[in-house]
Amino acid sequence: MSEPIRVLVVDDHPVVRQGLRTFLDVQDGIQVVGEASDGATCVSQVERLRPDVVLLDLRMPGVDGTEALRRVRALPDPPKVLVVTSFTEPSAVLPAVRAGAAGYVYKDVDPSALAAAIRAVHAGHVLLHPDVVRLLAAGDAPAREPALTAREREVLAEVARGRSNREIARSLSLSEKTVKTHVSAILGKLDVQDRTQAALYAVRAGLV
Repeated sequence: MSEPIRVLVVDDHPVVRQGLRTFLDVQDGIQVVGEASDGATCVSQVERLRPDVVLLDLRMPGVDGTEALRRVRALPDPPKVLVVTSFTEPSAVLPAVRAGAAGYVYKDVDPSALAAAIRAVHAGHVLLHPDVVRLLAAGDAPAREPALTAREREVLAEVARGRSNREIARSLSLSEKTVKTHVSAILGKLDVQDRTQAALYAVRAGLV
């Protein structure tokens, strides 16, 4: 069997942390390896525990969720970050998405849907709500147009649609290794650190 997805739960309310842990304890292939109640502790726990996925609240005392996300994303080999929020306005989560969150879910999410979201971001998906995509597309277009090949533009469009390397390979009739090579080249040409930032570029450049 494959190793379980290691999850760190970050929220300043103990009852929310316990609720999320209770949700996840009954899900196959997911293991909660730790908790944090604020952004600073979140960063130190990521460094210590090396989780695969972080469930991150946005509103916390001291270092808030968005700043914690920036610090986590700056670490070597950072985990995927899934924002768990009570905000229902897409604009409220835009700073976190721009900072590198792989997606977001609401705090009243069904346990099975939460588990599916964790598995999705762990597999490389970008979970952007259509309303968030529209807000991103309404921003300024990128100032420069990098020299992407036609194939790289196809791969980037698939990344922006939230597809994993395996799904992109199947869609474009490529090997998964070739897709990974294309993604690495795209990140380098766009001068971005991860798939989420590449997806945001694609949206703002009108590629999707």
